[in-house]
Amino acid sequence: MDPKANNHTNKKVALVLTGGGARAAYQVGVLKAIAEQYPRNHASPFQIICGTSAGAINATALAVYASCFRLGVKKLEYIWRNFHCKQVFKTDGLTIAKQLSSLLCKSLHADYGRQHGFSLLNNEPLQQLLNNYLNYKRIDQNIASKHLHALAVTASNYQDGNSLSFFQAEEAQQNWQRARRLGHKTQIHTTHLLASAAIPLIFPAAKVGQDYYGDGSIHQLCPLSPAIHLGADKIVTIHLEQQRRSSSMLTPLAPNSAAIAGHLLDSIFSDTLNSDLERLERINRTIELLSEQQQQQLNLRPITSLSIKPSIDFDQLAHNYYQHLPLSVKLMLATLGIKQAKPSSITSFLMFEQTYTTCLLNHGYKDASAQIDKILTFIQD
Repeated sequence: MDPKANNHTNKKVALVLTGGGARAAYQVGVLKAIAEQYPRNHASPFQIICGTSAGAINATALAVYASCFRLGVKKLEYIWRNFHCKQVFKTDGLTIAKQLSSLLCKSLHADYGRQHGFSLLNNEPLQQLLNNYLNYKRIDQNIASKHLHALAVTASNYQDGNSLSFFQAEEAQQNWQRARRLGHKTQIHTTHLLASAAIPLIFPAAKVGQDYYGDGSIHQLCPLSPAIHLGADKIVTIHLEQQRRSSSMLTPLAPNSAAIAGHLLDSIFSDTLNSDLERLERINRTIELLSEQQQQQLNLRPITSLSIKPSIDFDQLAHNYYQHLPLSVKLMLATLGIKQAKPSSITSFLMFEQTYTTCLLNHGYKDASAQIDKILTFIQD
C-alpha cells in the first residue's frame, strides 16, 4: 500500500485522545509520525476526533486544522516543544502563596461565601493560550467542507455526576443520552476545553451554562462512547497510561498521601479506556455470531480499534526532569509531600516544561514510527 495514497474508504475513522496533563505531549509525537506519511495539503485522516482533558485540547487543535493535517500537527508540536508551566498556570511565588492561603481561609467560610471553587493552581494562562492559538470558527468551516464530521470534548458535571460530551458535528447528528452519559450539540469554545481539562483539586472547575464541570475522565465510564455515537466505524486510541511495575521490583513501603493521589489520577485517566476496549472486543465477537438481519434488528455494527500505548515510564521521566520545575511549583508540591526524593505520579501530570514535553513527544514519534505500516493499514483499509 502507498502510505501517501488518499483514503477512499467510506468508513469513518475516529481518533480518541485521553487525558493526562503534560503527558499529552506523547500524543503529539504519535500524530507527527502519522502526519509525515501524508502530503502537506492532505486533510485529516480522522473524520471524528474525540478528546478528554488535555487530550481535548489536542483534539480541538486537530479539528481547527482538519483541512490540513500536517499543519495542525506542526502547530501542536511547536507549542509542546516550547512549553513552560507559566503558560498553563500562574507560577509566581506570590500567586501560589495566595492560592494556598486562600484555600485555608475558604475552609472556614460558609458555602454561600465561596465565589470560586477549590483548586491548588490558577489556570488563567491556559485560557489565554487557547484563545490566542485556536480559531474555533474553522471547526464549522471544516465540517461544512467535509474535512471533518465531528469533534467531541467530554467533561464531568459536578452537579449530577454525568459524563457530558459537548460535540460539534454535521447538522443531521443528534444528541444522545445513556446511563450517566450524554451528548450535547454545541459550538466548542475555550470554556469547554477548560472544563474538560480541570484536573480535580489541581485546576478550578469551569462553569458552562448553569453547571460546573471538571475533568472529563472523572465520570467517563465509556471513553469510546462519543466516537461510536458520532458514527465511527474504526477507532484509533492513543493512551497515556503509566506502565505498571512488577511488585517484585518494588520495595514495599506504606504509600503517603501524594503517592495515593498519584495512583488515583492514573486510574482516572487510564483504567476506564482499557475496560471499554475489552468491552468493544467482546461485542465484536458477539456480532460475528449474528446474521446481518439480526445485527440490523439489534442496531449493532462491528467497530474495529487500534491502540497505541507508550513504551515509557512517565513517572521516571518526570522524576528525571524534576529540577526543571519552577522553584515556586516545587515548594508548592513539597507542601503536599512531593519531592524529588519522594516522587509521585502527580509530577508527571504537571511537568509542563519543554525538556520533559519534548522528551515525551520524541518517544511518541519513535513508538508510532516503529508500527507506522500497521497504523496506516488500519486507517486506510
